[in-house]
Amino acid sequence: MNISRRMMMAAIGAGLMMGAMATAAAAQTVEDIKAAGKVKIGMLVDFPPFGIINANNEPDGYDADVAKLIGKEWGVEVQIVPVTGPNRIPYLQSNQVDLLVASLGITEERAKSVDFSQPYAGISIGVFGATDAAVSKPEDLSGKAIGVARASTQDTAVTKVAPADAKIQRFDDDASAVQALLSGQVELIGVSNVVAAQIDKAAPGRFAQKLELSQQVQGIAVRKGSTELLTAVNAFIDKVKADGELNKIHEKWLGAPLPDFVATAEK
Repeated sequence: MNISRRMMMAAIGAGLMMGAMATAAAAQTVEDIKAAGKVKIGMLVDFPPFGIINANNEPDGYDADVAKLIGKEWGVEVQIVPVTGPNRIPYLQSNQVDLLVASLGITEERAKSVDFSQPYAGISIGVFGATDAAVSKPEDLSGKAIGVARASTQDTAVTKVAPADAKIQRFDDDASAVQALLSGQVELIGVSNVVAAQIDKAAPGRFAQKLELSQQVQGIAVRKGSTELLTAVNAFIDKVKADGELNKIHEKWLGAPLPDFVATAEK
């Protein structure tokens, strides 16, 4: 065998070895994490109230509190690794984090890349308006001025059900739509339950949800095939749902109990 062929075979062998090592690393277990004494958790820090940077320049929010509970349950230190929407799954796949507690909505497409736990959080999209507004079904939106954030999930949801004569007004963001509601520029707005809770804090008792249009549940993600780790994560979620700890976190950050569509959801 000549030198160039030996070098080629050596390179192939090294590649196969690295692939095997990567596969082994990907099949992570809770025991691996406990042996390391640390769990690295990817989290968004620009998605309030689920993920924020607090006054001490530390990751905080709903997801951070859930991450800290995981560390407490497993008896390990928690290292929160800030991620972005686009890079959170690649961070998990490349072993830069052990788990994602990153407001990751459970979808069929994402489930091709990661394994999801049962839901630990969720967002509902609905129509929000004055407490005494006579709106209880899509037909009641006829002729109404409805504000939404342009090209958002709520824009899509409202447009789908609103009668043709509804006056949908599109704003640059949720904050602008909320301001339009508070000022009387629109009668109703399409928003998530997260934004609705913020409105209730700003104007207690003035507004209420009129219609629920859609729901999006979020799961903790692990690498594909990490069956043992996923089982442990699901056991953790079962526990914190049953003992009320998850509900406390939801009350703290969203000002309302854990939604039924999350509280009763199973994997």
